Amino acid sequence: MTDTPRIHLGTALRRDADAHAEGTLDHLTYEQGGEEQRLTFAEPAPYEIDVNPLGGGEMYLQGEFSPTLVMECARCLRDVPVPLELQLGTLLRYDPAVTLPHLEEAESGEDVLVFGDPDLDLSAYLAETALLAAPLSVLHAPDCLGLCQVCGHDLNEGPCEHSARVPVEEIDDLLGIPEGTVHAKQNPFAGLRDLKLPEGDE
Repeated sequence: MTDTPRIHLGTALRRDADAHAEGTLDHLTYEQGGEEQRLTFAEPAPYEIDVNPLGGGEMYLQGEFSPTLVMECARCLRDVPVPLELQLGTLLRYDPAVTLPHLEEAESGEDVLVFGDPDLDLSAYLAETALLAAPLSVLHAPDCLGLCQVCGHDLNEGPCEHSARVPVEEIDDLLGIPEGTVHAKQNPFAGLRDLKLPEGDE
């Protein structure tokens, strides 16, 4: 298992030779917004990358990356493994003045990974590719009951005192909180009680 996904492009730059790298990762460490970020995987994530020179300091990267991200269930916040099968493909451009490799948009509209060190660290590129491919939200189960909005109890493990079927007013009186706050949100129709609908034409 490798700590950092790197591909050595010195020979590719000097002799227009192909380059190859492969390995597995249990996490990725990269910089974003001036701060170090860490993306952890539920299991070792294999990657395989080939780079083919195009001439003039430009190359084409292609390959595969199969990370299993760890995301939170949108309802109960449990960890949810999210496996991804990513097909990689991007243009590369060598610029010795560049300190950190980064993606920028070319005149053609395509993204180009610009790098300055021939010993190219692919951490940021792989992390961004994985995060862009991840779903916006996930559930650990389709029928997840979520958390009690009052005490935070995981309702998948059984009901709590706040989930008893009693009128919202009685719960509010019991707990001494104003009517229509967090408890009222548990009843999707609570907000309709005082709704005044316009009278129809007679």
